[in-house]
Amino acid sequence: MARILLAAAAALWVSVAVAGPLPAWQNDVPGDTQRLGQALDTATGEWLSAEQLVTRLAAADRLMVGERHDNADHHQLQLWLLQQLHEQRPRASLLQEMLTPSQQEALDELQRGGRQLADDQLVDHLQWNPGWEWRFYGPIISWALDSGIHLQAANLDRDEISALYRHPGEVSPRYSASALRELRQTIETSHCGQIAEPQLTAMLGIQQQRDVRMAEALQSAPAPAVLLAGNYHARKDLGVALHMDEAAPVVLMLHEAGTPLPSAEQADYLWLTPAAPAVDHCAQWAGKRVTSETAAAPAARLSTSPAG
Repeated sequence: MARILLAAAAALWVSVAVAGPLPAWQNDVPGDTQRLGQALDTATGEWLSAEQLVTRLAAADRLMVGERHDNADHHQLQLWLLQQLHEQRPRASLLQEMLTPSQQEALDELQRGGRQLADDQLVDHLQWNPGWEWRFYGPIISWALDSGIHLQAANLDRDEISALYRHPGEVSPRYSASALRELRQTIETSHCGQIAEPQLTAMLGIQQQRDVRMAEALQSAPAPAVLLAGNYHARKDLGVALHMDEAAPVVLMLHEAGTPLPSAEQADYLWLTPAAPAVDHCAQWAGKRVTSETAAAPAARLSTSPAG
């Protein structure tokens, strides 16, 4: 029903600006470029231009955009999309997985007084986690501050993660059996086999509570709101949307060409991009064991792996 209402609203939407060209690709472009920059409507199988995608998404009160964290093209497209959406229908809120509650006061200070810091000063002011590459996320934060859009933290603080690592809590009954199996298998794979019980259950609890926190933040944020997060958090079948009691968000996943396309059960739209260079994510785990500290690191998150 939500998809039907959104499509109807999009059909009536009057665009107030012509979308600008897409940014140049940063990653190597594959031989078959026919669909790059286009988006798949997973419900109908229709391929949309970037401009058509913007028109569809402009009517959404809650939008979730999934990314692969280390793909430069994903971040450039996110900024382009936010700019186009803001021109058609000003955004009220921008939430990010990369921001935690401990940073909210510094964000609020910037937003109350207007941004008066250079980009390099923002890193220190926000006590930015170096695990998130500022060159990817800085331009989005700077644009939001300059555009007067409310920036909101959507993740857990480190002390919350440490507490969950010790006491993960119960697994939510909202997960299907297949979703739970996939989450456990993916956590094990993303940790390169260097994880076993009880750490595996602890990491599952942390992943679940991250999604719960993002769901709560997105539900309560002034609309229209956009949440940026990794693709596993964005997935409709096992991520944030699963924990929302009100209307689920529209889910757009930035998806690398050459990999299997997720289904309509996982995302509403898939936006095709070149793939990031292959990285041996397991090299960093050599000789390490999983702890509450590694659990809090961005490299430990499912969406850092090529699968997410």
